[in-house]
Amino acid sequence: MNRKVPDHIMKMFEKYTANNVRVLSKPHAVGMLKAEFGLDDQEAEVMFNTFDKDKNGKLSIWEFQQFCVCMGEHAQEIVNKFKELDKDGSGQLDPEEARIGLREIKTATGRQLAEKEVEFFISTTCGENGVIDLGQFTNLLYRLKLYNAPPPK
Repeated sequence: MNRKVPDHIMKMFEKYTANNVRVLSKPHAVGMLKAEFGLDDQEAEVMFNTFDKDKNGKLSIWEFQQFCVCMGEHAQEIVNKFKELDKDGSGQLDPEEARIGLREIKTATGRQLAEKEVEFFISTTCGENGVIDLGQFTNLLYRLKLYNAPPPK
């Protein structure tokens, strides 16, 4: 990733920091995610936990940049798609809910996934508990946006 943080990301982040500190505490980061991206408490918490890569309870400018790259201005669209697929309202996608969603989504080349690919993406995205949360779903959509392999034979 480019080490220079784009200006629009830096400006948004700096609205929530003080004294040129390049990290946000969890409460400040969650507040920023809610205010800037329209996430609710639970969604902002999941996003914080997903993108706090070093698990230090703080969101660095680099971690925030990764959030913006993966989700950015599409935050509400991603959240809405997740909620649409989460038929039981559990806040997680079970493998069957994920299969239904993945069969509808297109790859970077504009094609739908083959069944083998659907199974691959589910197996590589599900957490230890066998389900996909909003953060994992966001990462999955980012991977699909970059995925341009031909369909398997």
